[in-house]
Amino acid sequence: MTARRFVADLPDLIQPEDYAADPRGRRLRLRIRASADGVEVLGDAMQVQELERLLAELSPEEIEQMLCG
Repeated sequence: MTARRFVADLPDLIQPEDYAADPRGRRLRLRIRASADGVEVLGDAMQVQELERLLAELSPEEIEQMLCG
């Protein structure tokens, strides 16, 4: 089961100009890198359900997540 940890800040991969360029809100960006702890996947999406679906398929041990509002 994937643990969730809420954090105060994560880098933004979606920028304000991306919203105008994609009025349907389908943009999803990923940054993947290797670290000493393994593979780190940072994701940002206009529609969170798509990102959630992708992360669930990866079956990570933990997901760091921000509360946005």
